[in-house]
Amino acid sequence: MRIEPRYQQLFEPLQIGPVTAKNRFYQVPHCTGMGHALPRTLAAMRAMKAEGGWGVVCTEYCSINPTSDDHPHPFAAVWDDGDLANLAAMADQVHAHGALAGIELWHGGSYVSNLATRLPSIGVRSMPSRTEPIQSQRMDRSDIRALRQWHRAAATRARLAGFDIIYVYPTHGYLLSEFLSRSLNDRSDEYGGTLANRVRLVRELIEETRDAVGDRCAVAVRFSADGHGDAHLSADEARDVLGMIGELPDLWDLVVSDYYGEEMATSRFAREASLEDRIAYVKRITSKPVVSVGRFTSPDTMVRQIRSGILDFIGAARPSIADPFLPTKIREDRIDDIRECIGCNICYAYNYRGAAIRCTQNPTMGEEWRRGWHPEHVPAGDGGSVLIVGAGPAGLEAAHILGKRGYTVALADAAAEPGGRVTLESRLPGLAEWARVRDYRLGQIKGMPNVSVYLGSALSAAEVREFGADHVLIATGARWRRNGVGRCHANPIPGLNAGSVLTPDDLMRGARPQGKVTVFDDDHYYMGPVLAGMLASTGALVTYVTTEGKAGHWSQYTGEQERTQQQMLELGIEIIVNTTVDGFDGEFVSLACVYSGRKHLRAASTLVLVTSREPSDALYRELVSPESESIDLKIQRIGDCRQPALIVHAVYAGHKAARELGEVPERLAAKRDRTVI
Repeated sequence: MRIEPRYQQLFEPLQIGPVTAKNRFYQVPHCTGMGHALPRTLAAMRAMKAEGGWGVVCTEYCSINPTSDDHPHPFAAVWDDGDLANLAAMADQVHAHGALAGIELWHGGSYVSNLATRLPSIGVRSMPSRTEPIQSQRMDRSDIRALRQWHRAAATRARLAGFDIIYVYPTHGYLLSEFLSRSLNDRSDEYGGTLANRVRLVRELIEETRDAVGDRCAVAVRFSADGHGDAHLSADEARDVLGMIGELPDLWDLVVSDYYGEEMATSRFAREASLEDRIAYVKRITSKPVVSVGRFTSPDTMVRQIRSGILDFIGAARPSIADPFLPTKIREDRIDDIRECIGCNICYAYNYRGAAIRCTQNPTMGEEWRRGWHPEHVPAGDGGSVLIVGAGPAGLEAAHILGKRGYTVALADAAAEPGGRVTLESRLPGLAEWARVRDYRLGQIKGMPNVSVYLGSALSAAEVREFGADHVLIATGARWRRNGVGRCHANPIPGLNAGSVLTPDDLMRGARPQGKVTVFDDDHYYMGPVLAGMLASTGALVTYVTTEGKAGHWSQYTGEQERTQQQMLELGIEIIVNTTVDGFDGEFVSLACVYSGRKHLRAASTLVLVTSREPSDALYRELVSPESESIDLKIQRIGDCRQPALIVHAVYAGHKAARELGEVPERLAAKRDRTVI
């Protein structure tokens, strides 16, 4: 198939040392929540990327030794020959689609706690782990020799498993980063002191890895182009490091020092290609190819990165999760079919929780092996008719998939515009890219003559019955509670002055209270902080109260909690933590410490309750009630109407219901990826 000329450069083969990538699309190493624990799930997921056209597909961080154990997070492992079969399964499936397979060899150093192996962690000096009340063992010369042996053995095993690109990994705060740090590295031997000495171990590992893999594999280095912060490795020192060893590896995979604030930042805080200014200089120092990320979804931005001499490969983690077939769609000039990453970091959040990654945009992510789901193909249906009530994320996804399956679909919504909560939330500050969830599905539905959309159509139970569809899906969403019921309060907060109490629904529909406003956040994710920031920006004097110990507590899993709290403080918002609201009379809000119960009053003219949501399931309950005339109606509820949750859950629910409609139940059971004794 002819490639659109302006994108031709993206599909040129490019050499990486002794191997050649078929194009410039490079899935960089990224965590999955699968690792050694779910090898079949992992291999199928990576294979889907290769099938979708990525020229290089890499593993997540792959531990080289039991002294680098990151439990409870599922990491990859190449500790001994017993790991080869699982790793080879991934490499083989990636190769089957013509892509190169890369592996990121990793030692966590002081960062890890070795919860499963119960071995002492090792570091350039004894330092606390990231989370546990333990410290690492200071490495002596014998430990350095052992590390070099472990790394060499891991590289050899990676070659035997079939990998084409082998990583050395001196960044992100792990062991090799400790050696580069002028603050942590207090050694007085040849591995400490001068920058050349602090780089020595990295140099040795690059050289020894190359010796171990010979001319069969390329050697890559993942490195922070602007250092690790002035206290550890300054931007100037990072440039000097590249000057020292820039020609040693076959490829440089570049990151930046601010992992959560820039490299992995959500769309609330960073734009596409935001790393560009920090990495642009590297190609002036080394002749070796360079890859980096930037949450690239626009092919025009990708081409600019290459033509401007910034990158040789377009690196991606999150965009490859949102759309494994992004390269194929660009090659076929199907730009409107790209399922663009929205930058919500839900993928990262679930890995952080020790669960397999999932994606708001791509509900098939992680289900490739377990359920046999493909992001681009669905089984044909029986050709019946389906009425979907509610055009939010669940309803839109269901209509999209049922349309692809050949059903005649009617999608009705009482609102004048589609999208439900996505439309409302995407108008809040920083969340504009979330509208891609709506827009992608509307774009797909637009080209389906068998799908009709009826807006401004509030349906009663009688009208649903009269419609006569073979199947009915109720996707009527949920509404924010106005009574304070949530995690802290099982019952409504007594004595609320209803006239001065607002919910997120009110604010998303235009309410803008002035004066002293208290935002009570018992939800703990983005909504409370985003609304507090919006109100502060429009002139209100905002006090943010949360039952947790920091603002937007759950957003620590998406990597944006620190930026969230920083932004709120910069806006002048007073943050009160570990506190609940137990009353409001229109002039004063009553606050109580969640530990001591001690109470105090704060002046407030408006109280915004961000606590929990009530399913809008009245239509469903009427249709399935014993008194209903809908006994024979094939009906189910999906999304927030069934289980108020995140947008990712709503999209998944819509997809699952639509994909499984009319299928034989016995064929729908998910497979279990497990060890069998």
